[in-house]
Amino acid sequence: MNIVRKPEWLQKRINPAAHAEMEGLLGELRLHTVCQEARCPNITECFRERQATFLILGADCTRLCSFCNVTKKTPLPPDPGEPGRVAEAVVRLRLAHVVITSPTRDDLPDGGARHYAETVAAIRNASPVTTVELLIPDFQGSAESLRTIVSALPDIIGHNLETVPRLYHIRAGADYGRSLAVLRTLKELAPAAKTKSGLMLGLGETEEEVLQAMAELREAGCAYLSLGQYLAPSRSHHPVHEFVRPELFERLREKGLSLGFSHVESGPYVRSSYHAANYDDGT
Repeated sequence: MNIVRKPEWLQKRINPAAHAEMEGLLGELRLHTVCQEARCPNITECFRERQATFLILGADCTRLCSFCNVTKKTPLPPDPGEPGRVAEAVVRLRLAHVVITSPTRDDLPDGGARHYAETVAAIRNASPVTTVELLIPDFQGSAESLRTIVSALPDIIGHNLETVPRLYHIRAGADYGRSLAVLRTLKELAPAAKTKSGLMLGLGETEEEVLQAMAELREAGCAYLSLGQYLAPSRSHHPVHEFVRPELFERLREKGLSLGFSHVESGPYVRSSYHAANYDDGT
């Protein structure tokens, strides 16, 4: 099923004119954001509020997920100056909370874990009051890479399941069990760590499958959860199977809280880093 027409609750507008200041800063500092690369529908809202999710380790991914708009090609080596430039952006934007993510870098021996740690260190040095959230790839399940991440002491560590096991063919190179194991390992390495995950809805999953994934995330010690509507970046990407109604998002939010998640952000426009600061302040 390939749905094209969006319902009335999915009519958010993107206004490029509102992006000029933020895009100027990002261009000056030679930084990427997932907001731009993933064609996020929230970009106008977030950029207007001087919020951005920084995409480190370049903008090219080594995997072939059919739902994602990030470029798939051979990436460049990590830029050693990038952590410092991210920290400068955090200072200039006066960010109280920042989310750092990356494409998957299976070409690197540690998957880019050390670069993540260097970025956290640079932000801590430049802006000690900023809380730092990392949204990491699976690092092919490497415990050593996960130890590097944990040793950087980020405030929140996220790793997204993205979808239910039956639909993992859209995540070429990924594995549902491995992603759950990443979250479990993070908790084993740092029991006090706040971990987070997210699911996209509308790919053809059933409500029962979503509830099972949510239960397994809780079993893995995951504290925070995001649930949002999948929107295909283009006609060449995996098609939308269903536009999930807002009332189902609300029902799933309530179910997540009853399962023991500390915070559940659930709604059509929710993305992993959307309103990310709210998770840690309890709102």
